[in-house]
Amino acid sequence: MSTPVQLPLEQENVLHLAPGMRELQSQGAVHRVRTPAGAEAWLVTGHAEVRQLLDDDRLSRSNPDPQAAKDGGAALLASLLDGFATDHGRLRALLEPHFSPERMQELRPHVEKLSAQLLDELAARRPPVDLREAVATALPVLVLCEWLGVPQQDAGRFGEWIQAAATTSDPVRAKQGLGGLFGYCKQLVADKRLDPGDDAISRICATEGIEDDEVLGLTALLLFGGYETTVARIGTCVVLLLDEPGQWQALHDDPALVPGAVEETLRRSMPNPHNGGMPRFAVTDFEIGGVTIRAGDFVMLNVIAANHDETVFPDPGRVDVTRDTSASLAFGHGAYNCVGAALARMQLQVVLTQLTARFPGLRLAAGVDELGLRHDTLIGGLVELPVTW
Repeated sequence: MSTPVQLPLEQENVLHLAPGMRELQSQGAVHRVRTPAGAEAWLVTGHAEVRQLLDDDRLSRSNPDPQAAKDGGAALLASLLDGFATDHGRLRALLEPHFSPERMQELRPHVEKLSAQLLDELAARRPPVDLREAVATALPVLVLCEWLGVPQQDAGRFGEWIQAAATTSDPVRAKQGLGGLFGYCKQLVADKRLDPGDDAISRICATEGIEDDEVLGLTALLLFGGYETTVARIGTCVVLLLDEPGQWQALHDDPALVPGAVEETLRRSMPNPHNGGMPRFAVTDFEIGGVTIRAGDFVMLNVIAANHDETVFPDPGRVDVTRDTSASLAFGHGAYNCVGAALARMQLQVVLTQLTARFPGLRLAAGVDELGLRHDTLIGGLVELPVTW
């Protein structure tokens, strides 16, 4: 067997897939690698292979031997968040109605109001301004408070817990964040049982036969998945569009292009700072991409690399808001397709529609090479996004 490739691979800047990753992908779809923590793993970069394995029962999200999980944060967090879902299909079915088009349509006016308020505050400030701090970190928290029925005054508290839980460099801090998040959610669920409101958690609690532990797990998952990911992707969408000549102006001239722009920038989403992927563990032996994966092997599904597969997306490094992105794996695939995709899409559409309308001259206030990625978090995203207008 060839010597494992050491991760992470060097990248040009925050916008582009690492040259080493592109070279690796050109050599095949599945690769033997070594993680920064020293664990050997299979890195899957081909679009067809990632798509297949995202919905494959031969892989599990939970490490069969937790003591052997050398790759810390990502695998640990995935196992903890998925541990409650002993019946994934049933619990997913409980969640899906809360993300229905009708529910998102009901929520959208509130998101538009919150976004407009944040942009009013942005317009009143003297540029340059960090758009990540002014909009990207603020909006998802406020939206989640409204949708889940979380008191607005608690937004800062659970935001801090979620950020801590997503930490990859400090396992102690990650566990403390998860502990705080689950403790808060336990009390929140108890409050909703006693005094339900018109919100997602109250409606889940009212479901016949659901246990408190299940509601607790679902609530924590919704808070985590709905916050960090959306924060990162708002910044991603904006910087990708501002860096590509003409794309921002195109959205200003024709707002109907915004939904396509959201899908394209999600496809082009900046590289994960760890150059790994979604952690999985093989539960049986199988072959894929010309290699044999053994039961117990650590497997990383690199969605970013898959979405840069030039056999599926010609000239994959270019942002084109008119591109057909129907094959994008940005929200996963199959049974594990992100249940909250509709909520994330709606927020991104609202933000881009309002930003391009109100700030047609928005531009980066720093060079792309000066922008940094958050290296100590599972989700990634920008450290800051300085803009002017």
